[in-house]
Amino acid sequence: MIIIDGSEGEGGGQVVRNACALSLVTGQPFHITNARGKREKPGLMRQHVTAVEAACAIGGAMCEGLSVGSSDLTFRPGPVTPGEYRFAVGTAGSTGLVLQTVLMPLILAGAPSRLVLEGGTHNMLAPPFDFIAKSFLPVINRMGPRVTARLIRHGFYPRGGGRIEIDIEPAELTAINCVDRGALIGRSATALYAGLPLDVAEREIKTTRGLLDWPEDAFSIRELPEEQGPGNIVLLEAAYEHVTEVVSGFGKLGVSAEHVAKTAAARMAGYLASDAFAGPYLADQLLLPFALAGGGSFTTVKPSQHSLTARVIIEAFLGRRCSFLQLPTGTHRVEIR
Repeated sequence: MIIIDGSEGEGGGQVVRNACALSLVTGQPFHITNARGKREKPGLMRQHVTAVEAACAIGGAMCEGLSVGSSDLTFRPGPVTPGEYRFAVGTAGSTGLVLQTVLMPLILAGAPSRLVLEGGTHNMLAPPFDFIAKSFLPVINRMGPRVTARLIRHGFYPRGGGRIEIDIEPAELTAINCVDRGALIGRSATALYAGLPLDVAEREIKTTRGLLDWPEDAFSIRELPEEQGPGNIVLLEAAYEHVTEVVSGFGKLGVSAEHVAKTAAARMAGYLASDAFAGPYLADQLLLPFALAGGGSFTTVKPSQHSLTARVIIEAFLGRRCSFLQLPTGTHRVEIR
């Protein structure tokens, strides 16, 4: 059994999610202590419990210690069964993070699957649906599988109530090299809001327009049905031939619209100033599928603590090395060996 200290590295929920995914793929059980040990509220939250429950459902796994607030967990996997599944987080907890837990095992399961995930689709501290659909899944589809995602209803924090649907056509993962973005195709900045004054979105777009030298038609505002709010997000997209970077800024009580926009624009400007293929969040997501493919490489900006922690979990289950080499340009090349 693999023993994991959940407080090591970044000490968050990603350790639990990656461990469940790798356990289902490899058949190796694990025991984790100090789950989310470095978070303000240690232990499993509702979205983490749902993610593990989803892993148990698709893999016939047995799990001890699974409850909200638990810090110790033992997971014993069974065979993964493809099919149709519905998982509801029950709060605004991220549907994307639940998907992160079960996607790779279902991709390698040998038959199609369909997922319905309900909860948060656009919430802080998790990749929004737009990132999953436009940044992450296109790279996965280049590796062999065919995964499509549909946003049925937005779900903002704290209400939740969102819904996404995922169709998975499985295939063996093929190692690929992602070191070149290709030519720039387009850019867009969109402020989404629901159940909030229009002024919030207008101020965000005005601030973003002043910070990014993009064409006038790249900026837009979109109002969502009031019952899907209250909620607000600024989505910045830079589409290249081979990759699309999606940067988000979430509206938050007590944080000005201008600050939300400035933070998102600064992150996008940092990506545009580099020549890296993957931004920091996409790099975090790509480590697991690249490791399961047994090879491949991609370039990214400075590796995050999430990536460095994921490397440790991957090595524990697969024995494959994820190396980070800084290049003269300042970007990093990530290789799986």
